[in-house]
Amino acid sequence: MMKNRCLAAAVGVSAVALLADAGHTRNIMITGYWPQTNNMVRQFSANPEQNPLGWVGGNWEGRGYNIYSYFPEFPGQTGPNWGKGVGDFEVDYQDTVADWHRITDELKPAAIITFSRGNPGSSWEIETRHRRRAQHLWAPDYSAPSLPDLDSPIFQALPVGTDLYSSLPKEQIRDAVAAAGIINDVYLDTTGTGGNFLSEFIGLHGVWYHSMNNSEDAAYRNFAAGHIHVGIDTPFDAAVLATEITLRTLTDYLDSVIPTPTTLVAMGMGLALVGRRRR
Repeated sequence: MMKNRCLAAAVGVSAVALLADAGHTRNIMITGYWPQTNNMVRQFSANPEQNPLGWVGGNWEGRGYNIYSYFPEFPGQTGPNWGKGVGDFEVDYQDTVADWHRITDELKPAAIITFSRGNPGSSWEIETRHRRRAQHLWAPDYSAPSLPDLDSPIFQALPVGTDLYSSLPKEQIRDAVAAAGIINDVYLDTTGTGGNFLSEFIGLHGVWYHSMNNSEDAAYRNFAAGHIHVGIDTPFDAAVLATEITLRTLTDYLDSVIPTPTTLVAMGMGLALVGRRRR
């Protein structure tokens, strides 16, 4: 499967890009790994091969944010051990690193949520921190080289043992999803990290991206990033609804911290990631 090109895939789609003052976009990036987290974010894919029903993320629900999802596919597989997959964010350290930098360079997201499959049961586990482990402490992935590369940008930037923390509106997400009564166990993980496999690895990339781009003078500012584990037995429809509730909670939070947008640009040839300052 060809790698997704989020902006290129939007060519020919009539949409409105809501652009804020110079220094940030109105784009939200979400990812999924194994089923069902890939399927539950499918409606937000701008890749027509993965989402033939059409991207719904442009100015989603009129909230002023463009939501893009990225995930691998698992053709011909039925689980429960899904393996690496193909496409964007294959369950592979090297592929995840390459896709991460390509996609964030294109999208310059104002917020990021990474999702992955969690433990057995119906649950919505909001991670609060992620750790940069030594290379040998990561679990091997499905193909050689099976461990993260020591020269990957995140390993070069972060000393071993560094903890980085979620900047999502965690308590608000927990309360909103729990109030819907659609998932049995909705909670914050305040004692552990995201594990030692690809869930932790991509989650670490999200909070690292935020740490590098959250200052007011950032070229493209990021306002929130974090990871959510979705229990293996979470009903699919509940997972989709919980994703939407989580995104509504996130956009409400972003409204409270992002300056009011000053430019509306109608687009028919992809999204322009530009803006202008108030006069």
